[in-house]
Amino acid sequence: MIIEKQIQKYIIHKDEPIVKSLQKISENKDRTIFAVNKYGVLQGVLTDGDFRRWVVKQKDIDLNQPLSIIINTTFKSINEEEPHSKIEELLQSVELVPVIDNRGRIVGIAKKKAREIQLGGFIINEESPSFVIAEIGNNHNGSIKLAKTLVDEAVNSGADCAKFQLRDLGSLYINKGNANDASEDLGSQYTLDLLSKFQLSTAEMIEVFDYCKEKGILPLCTPWDLRSLEVLEDYGMEGYKLASADLTNHELLRTMAKLGKPLICSTGMSTENEIKEAVEILNEEGSPHVILHCNSTYPAPFKDVNLNYLARLKELTGSFIGYSGHERGINIAIAAVAKGAKVIEKHFTMDRNMEGNDHKVSLLPKEFKDMVDGIRQVELALGTSQERKMSQGELINRENLAKSLVINCDLSEGEVIFEHMIEVKSPGKGLQPNRKDELVGKKANKGFKVGDFFYESDLLDETVKPRNYDFPLKWGVPVRYHDFKSILEKTNPDLLEFHLSYKDLDEKLEDYFDEEYDMDFVVHMPELFAGDHLLDLCSLDEEYRKHTLSEMQRVINITREIKKHFKKSTIPMIVTNMGGFTKDEPLKTEERQAYYNLIEESLAQLDTEGVEIIPQTMPPFPWHFGGQRYQNLFMHPNDTLEFCQRNNMRVCFDISHSKLACNYFGWSFKDFVKKIGPITGHLHIVDAKGVDGEGLQIGEGDIDFVALSQDLKEYAPQAFFIPEIWQGHKNGGEGFWIALDRLEKAFKS
Repeated sequence: MIIEKQIQKYIIHKDEPIVKSLQKISENKDRTIFAVNKYGVLQGVLTDGDFRRWVVKQKDIDLNQPLSIIINTTFKSINEEEPHSKIEELLQSVELVPVIDNRGRIVGIAKKKAREIQLGGFIINEESPSFVIAEIGNNHNGSIKLAKTLVDEAVNSGADCAKFQLRDLGSLYINKGNANDASEDLGSQYTLDLLSKFQLSTAEMIEVFDYCKEKGILPLCTPWDLRSLEVLEDYGMEGYKLASADLTNHELLRTMAKLGKPLICSTGMSTENEIKEAVEILNEEGSPHVILHCNSTYPAPFKDVNLNYLARLKELTGSFIGYSGHERGINIAIAAVAKGAKVIEKHFTMDRNMEGNDHKVSLLPKEFKDMVDGIRQVELALGTSQERKMSQGELINRENLAKSLVINCDLSEGEVIFEHMIEVKSPGKGLQPNRKDELVGKKANKGFKVGDFFYESDLLDETVKPRNYDFPLKWGVPVRYHDFKSILEKTNPDLLEFHLSYKDLDEKLEDYFDEEYDMDFVVHMPELFAGDHLLDLCSLDEEYRKHTLSEMQRVINITREIKKHFKKSTIPMIVTNMGGFTKDEPLKTEERQAYYNLIEESLAQLDTEGVEIIPQTMPPFPWHFGGQRYQNLFMHPNDTLEFCQRNNMRVCFDISHSKLACNYFGWSFKDFVKKIGPITGHLHIVDAKGVDGEGLQIGEGDIDFVALSQDLKEYAPQAFFIPEIWQGHKNGGEGFWIALDRLEKAFKS
């Protein structure tokens, strides 16, 4: 059991509209809210079940009515002065119990177990990133200047929290903190000598706490005694760390637990029974807590760390667990995250040679940053224990490296597919070889030519057929030189988008273009050129950038030649990625403008007469050669808007790319469309999932295409679009026909 004292997410005024209460129910994840009057007095409860029961009885549902008309006024609550055993009895029959004071005001919410812990602006739960603490402790050595420097470096290193220690030596030590007491043991003398020299005053500590908040990092502190706890409570500390040395100090532990604030408790120097006793107290008092595995040796030998104990600690306590490390280096803390640690604490210093025992087991700022980076990488790599699915990079490489089933003869629609007709060939863009038995004996649902690949749809009785489509925006399909004529025979596009490969730049246009077409066209610049050269207009390598410009000029010249064959083309658009990717880590925000400046310089060197270069909006993690990189430019809407306005340019708004960016950064996709739509000349419409799942079929990702179609009609009514489904051209353009069919329905909804 815990008693949640941060209750704002659970309470709402009884006269607020029902719709607002539903938002709170969704946000707090406990499916329950409590209605109060203006004095905070409990009036009733609403669960998601209560709401559903009310809805089914309504003929006309008005969610703007006051909450008071649907709340359940027959609820269970308990007074804060009642013993916790009574709360536990109530929790046998309900999920949440409101704890009230003598005036009926809610002062806490009791529940069986914490699904999450809120510590300042951070959430700790099973899915959250690990909460990383830079344990500064007394490593400031009594200098407020050094303390602030350590805070600055903790921020730069990626720490979530800067933690300190506070002691009232007079009340803590039997000799009143006398560092010159000759009767003390050597170890105590050494510790008292350090503390007497290196403690900051209470006023100085508060100044440092305020400095943490100013710098955007959460301050926490370990109180070593009740007087120090009082000081920290008066300051308004968000939560507390209990030192290993005080896990058996039940008076201090219980006093801290009664405050109802999150506690992080270390278990160094403790037996298993002592850990159980401490957790029992925490549960009795309903305190949200995290238990840290710890070996209190400075430095701790690797053989004594015993990371496998983390699993037992979690089972033993039923709590969120973490790791407080005193060993050398960063690897053990990173490994602890892989073992389930949700909090990581490591000591932090500017110089390991400074006086004081903690300095010797502390990480330097660069080391701490490397640890945090390693933790974040491991968190991403942990993934889930759900069914294995191929990543986007694997799908790309499977196309290139795997094998497919192909037919070795001509076959008419309706004829039976026999085993001797099927062969296994590369590349892997068709049906995988393990599906062969499913094909044998099927009647062909279309005609085949020798060497045609078999696809998933060949296992069905019918296939999707292309037709004429009707859209409020001008639309087209992606094509190559070799297939655009066959595409035109099947449907009625307003334009074609030629996706050029670097091999296409050497083709003779007259081999493909022998007439004029009453339509428009767009060219998609190759991203990869011969010699593994990735297009990059902002490369810091001048020779590399010159080569990019040379290849781009070739594409511009070819586009002018293609224009002669398209009657409705005036100034054809050339879609291009501008570059700005990095291999190992993203650019810092302040570094991006220099790269945009390089792009402007590069574009100025191109002869663009008669064409319009339009940059493509980009995802956070583009795929190159079946591997992932970091993208930095034309991803943030404000950056993109400023660049285009400054250079009088439009963009190719890639819906999939930008949705991935919004997912990754937590932006509103609707706001993104609203900003970028007015500067959009061309659209790539395609679905997306997560942070790197691009190119998905319409309706198979995260995008609401009905809502998107309305926004595009409002904010980008003059833009062209194509469905840029990854590998949509396969099987006669099957992916495009499915996409166009679904998009047509979305635009008409």
